[in-house]
Amino acid sequence: MLKLLLGDPNARKLKRYQPIVSDINLLEEEIAPLSDDELRGLTAEFRQKLEQVAGNATKERALLDELLPQAFAVVREAGKRVLGMRHFDVQLIGGMVLHNGQIAEMKTGEGKTLVATLPAYLNALTGRGVHVVTVNDYLARRDAEWMGQVHRFLGLSVGLIQQEMTPSTRRANYACDITYATNSELGFDYLRDNMASDIAEVVQRQPNYCVIDEVDSILIDEARTPLIISGQIERPQEKYRRAAEVAELLERSAELGKDGIDPEGDYEVDEKQRNVTLTDEGYAKAEQELGVSDLFNPEDPWAHFIGNALKAKEMFAKDVNYIVRNGDAVIVDEFTGRVMPGRRWSDGLHQAIEAKEQLEIQPETQTLASITYQNFFLLYPRLAGMTGTAKTEEVEFEKTYKLEVTIVPTNRVRSRSDWTDQVYKTETAKWRAVALETAEVHKGGRPVLVGTTSVEKSELLSALLAEQDIPHNLLNAKPENVEREAEIVAQAGRAGAVTIATNMAGRGTDIILGGNSDYMARLKLREVLLPKLVRPENEHRPIPSAKAAREARSLGSLYPCSLSETTDQDLATLAKDLVNAWGDRQLTLLELEDRIAQAAEKAPSEDPQIQALRDCIAQVKAEYDAMVKQDDQQVREAGGLHVIGTERHESRRVDNQLRGRAGRQGDPGSTRFFLSLEDNLLRIFGGDRVAGLMNAFRVEEDMPIESGMLTRSLEGAQKKVETYYYDIRKQVFEYDEVMNNQRKAVYTERRRVLEGRELKAQVIGYGERTVEDIVDAYVNPELPPEEWDLSRLVDKTKEFIYLLEDLTPDQLQGLGVEELKAFLQEQLRNAYDIKEGQVEQQRPGLMREAERYFILQQIDTLWREHLQAMDALRESVGLRGYGQKDPLIEYKNEGYDMFLEMMTQMRRNVIYSMFMFQPAPAAQG
Repeated sequence: MLKLLLGDPNARKLKRYQPIVSDINLLEEEIAPLSDDELRGLTAEFRQKLEQVAGNATKERALLDELLPQAFAVVREAGKRVLGMRHFDVQLIGGMVLHNGQIAEMKTGEGKTLVATLPAYLNALTGRGVHVVTVNDYLARRDAEWMGQVHRFLGLSVGLIQQEMTPSTRRANYACDITYATNSELGFDYLRDNMASDIAEVVQRQPNYCVIDEVDSILIDEARTPLIISGQIERPQEKYRRAAEVAELLERSAELGKDGIDPEGDYEVDEKQRNVTLTDEGYAKAEQELGVSDLFNPEDPWAHFIGNALKAKEMFAKDVNYIVRNGDAVIVDEFTGRVMPGRRWSDGLHQAIEAKEQLEIQPETQTLASITYQNFFLLYPRLAGMTGTAKTEEVEFEKTYKLEVTIVPTNRVRSRSDWTDQVYKTETAKWRAVALETAEVHKGGRPVLVGTTSVEKSELLSALLAEQDIPHNLLNAKPENVEREAEIVAQAGRAGAVTIATNMAGRGTDIILGGNSDYMARLKLREVLLPKLVRPENEHRPIPSAKAAREARSLGSLYPCSLSETTDQDLATLAKDLVNAWGDRQLTLLELEDRIAQAAEKAPSEDPQIQALRDCIAQVKAEYDAMVKQDDQQVREAGGLHVIGTERHESRRVDNQLRGRAGRQGDPGSTRFFLSLEDNLLRIFGGDRVAGLMNAFRVEEDMPIESGMLTRSLEGAQKKVETYYYDIRKQVFEYDEVMNNQRKAVYTERRRVLEGRELKAQVIGYGERTVEDIVDAYVNPELPPEEWDLSRLVDKTKEFIYLLEDLTPDQLQGLGVEELKAFLQEQLRNAYDIKEGQVEQQRPGLMREAERYFILQQIDTLWREHLQAMDALRESVGLRGYGQKDPLIEYKNEGYDMFLEMMTQMRRNVIYSMFMFQPAPAAQG
């Protein structure tokens, strides 16, 4: 109704951008004749203009808006010259949406990666840095190499942050005009910077402007769990093992009784809340098995261990939530389906899973520093993002991040068909139907992409297809290298190709109908060069020659294509030349891949080997292009890519992302979801009612239901789950808001100390506050002065400042409260000057070093203890809801008091430590 009356607000926004698009298109004609140097010279001109308004945020923003048409026209021209890619008009609109600090919703295949070059270039002109954030290391590296060519061509520096980098390399990369990084690396670097003991260890600059690719994945999906840096603590490992044994003996309640718990079971599982609760019988049985009288006995607590063991048993399935690899339980990300090496579940849960799988139990950890993604990204004064699916989470983006969502129209009209969901009675029947449809579509010459939700399911389908002799590529959490994932997904559009992948695998890589000749050419080169150039004795990513040859053959077999005799001979010659050029030098696989990636770029290079590689890539690509063109035509005529979803995800966005794989850039394509009443979502949210109807009508197991009503109820269930998870994220955010204000105060104080700003004044300030606290504690202004206990006041002051040993109560007689404070503060300052003189005699500058050391030591120690105390408080305030009190308000009030107490303790400890500090006498030469 409102849309009819007022018009579509999204359409109104897009209409405002149209005149600017026209301006950019007119400027294109002026800029096209410029030479490369003249085009690059415009960057210097823009920078000069911005330097004149540096320091004035309002004027700078206005000037950036004014420069936008010219800057975008410059980037578009650079894109044509360097990448051979010209920004479409809709991509220019996407760039403006990002520059305005909004989220651009652009469908899969609309070129979001290229869109980011526009606002990144414009905002990097200020010299304060731009961060382009992606979901994994491979995409960050790919975009820095690929899109970075545009920025480097225009005279900007491009940085890249990767997992294994050293602090000095990170610092250099953060100092660049545009830095490509992953969300987790940015967050962890921020936390590490705020644990640094020296300013030289700090790697990041002040946050300025940030563009997030796949913004829904980072700001929504990953926002449920905070980023945490931990330190190890010792807990008895045998308790985890014993708890796992007891959990195996306990039996799950088959069905809830009228009172909510089945008296015959030992524990009840709430799948919606993902929680496990022991029954009274369960408590008794567990206590009997362990030989203890109370699971909650503080001297010998067991409840926490048993609870985690039951969660590990019921809620965390092998090959779904984690995989076991090289003796470790490795988490599988529930949204991307990727393994997350190095990440661990907290609070003893990971240890419970290790005990369940009978692996070596790693020590438990305690939090040293933490921040949520919500509060981390809100540190950026200007934030923007892009994704194919944001509209369903628009409310959360606006409320949490103050980000509007603008839907950018597609460049071409979409021609994808979304077929009705098919629902089966049992999971077995569903998988048979999936295999059957895959086989039928495959026979018609169309490519098929099947999205699965876990490793286990993908392997089940792979076995079913193998039975029917259908060649296919299996892509799940097990491949170690995300780059292989991108290569396989890039070829999923070849005629007759069948690819089984987790729903989010290869996100950020387009599926091009007929295949991707660029990837194929690179792979062919690797296939030829790998066995000849990569030596077995390499230390980094060692690959024995035999294994290298096998890997090269397997990569080549994914995309078979016989090349002409001339090309084969040229490749053999190139391999021989490179072997001679590199000779005895041990070339690593990573170096070879970097060389090939460099050669695939269009950036100018004087290196003769790069030039030789580039010529060969172009030659191989030309032959693959002819084959791909033929395949492309064949696939289009057959109906394009067919995407099969094998289960509805808890989030509609993930389903939409899977559907979006088909029909990019107006390509033909189709999608269908296959579901069963045994799927988690249907089972938890009312599938039993549908099952009852199917039984009543005697529906056969292999008979699918296609029902609009059922589809709508499924979407309703998804909305319920999304709302539930939104509430969890909102709660995480609200509780972390309390911590965030405290974190900002502590980190600001810490940074001032690291930079060495006015350290003496800061310590004296601590001393003056401590003196005030002492006077307030021992002097009651409501009593007459003769009743004040001045002797205890003096004794307490001397405890902190031993140099005031001559201070007596008589000296304080006749002074009012404020005069007392002023007198003692003056005594403190004099004593501190004396102390400084003593210390500086030993070595000039030692006093400042001591101040910095003691302040940092106290901040870090007490902040760590405060984090633990706040965690404990959060757990305890939850119960106050039963007493009609708001747990969040209780947490805020008590947390604030605890923070004030911590800061007071820190000031007192620092001033005490500074006066007690006795430098070691200098050694005699």
